Amino acid sequence: MFKTHTMAGNSYGTLFKITTFGESHGEALGGIIDGCPPGIKLDLEAIQNEMSRRKPGQSSIVSQRKESDEVKFLSGVFEGKTTGTPIGFTIPNSNSKSEDYSHIKDSYRPSHADYVYEKKYGLRDYRGGGRSSARETASRVVAGAVAKQVLKDIRINAFVSSVGPVFLEKPYQELDFTKTESNPVRCPDQATATKMEEYIRGIRKQGDTTGGTVTCVIQHVPVGLGEPVFDKLHAELGKAMLSINAVHGFEYGSGFCGAQMKGSEHNDLYLSDGTTKTNLSGGIQGGISNGMDIYFRVAFKPVATIMQTQETIDRDGNIVAMEGKGRHDPCVVPRAVPIVEAMAALVLADFYLINKTYNTNF
Repeated sequence: MFKTHTMAGNSYGTLFKITTFGESHGEALGGIIDGCPPGIKLDLEAIQNEMSRRKPGQSSIVSQRKESDEVKFLSGVFEGKTTGTPIGFTIPNSNSKSEDYSHIKDSYRPSHADYVYEKKYGLRDYRGGGRSSARETASRVVAGAVAKQVLKDIRINAFVSSVGPVFLEKPYQELDFTKTESNPVRCPDQATATKMEEYIRGIRKQGDTTGGTVTCVIQHVPVGLGEPVFDKLHAELGKAMLSINAVHGFEYGSGFCGAQMKGSEHNDLYLSDGTTKTNLSGGIQGGISNGMDIYFRVAFKPVATIMQTQETIDRDGNIVAMEGKGRHDPCVVPRAVPIVEAMAALVLADFYLINKTYNTNF
């Protein structure tokens, strides 16, 4: 007998808060942004541009589902400015093909949320995964685009730093972030981007998928964002990134490589102005931003739906054969870049407003 559960965990943030709703194949997705300060002139074109970076069908190496992902604001904005009241918005679903998922109605896709959702809630929306679909992140991108406009001078730039075995070897300081959008992989180094794209196309021809990493660099961050104990800045960034579909890892600053170093090698020595000679701390010390660049890396697993036959189980526990159908990404990382940026912006906007409640310097 299944116990009755309600689905919690649909909101993120303390003062700057986003609540999302909708399913992959429902009428629409959407959200409510609560706590956005009044008087911010919203650049709606910039918000729509962020959505275009995330939407499917934007190139031949991503899902070919065709969605305009046009955002419609319902409340909280008057004469182009935020009013300080909840900002409600919707994003219609116009190109869902639910019949593509009829073959999994009574079976569970390997490495998807199908099995655990049904065991937890007693039922599931099998059309594209329902609420567990990565399409939910469209609402996060809207909220993150608004958060970026709250943050003003802070710059958030994410890019693809690896695809399968292909790695971008250059340090981020040598990259031109304006070139990130110059190729479908969203890698700011063209030579590496070409290798990544070739690898993705080869994987797709095999009916398979591949994982990769997204690196994010946050610049011009003031000193003092984050709290020293449970609400450390890097802890919240980690939580935010790990809440994104398919994310399996997060590291900031020196990350796991720092575990191989000696303290004399790892310590960031101060300069007279409070900056540091090196930045192995990743712009965060004691859970609080120190004014240096914040940088971190997010690992995405291979997309679980592959166009190959695999064994799985049905509701009765029988072993059955399943082959993926429908329109899916062979590699999710190019479309994940704006999602990573959006979640980083939500974290920073929340801490920015928290600081303003007791620090007049913000």
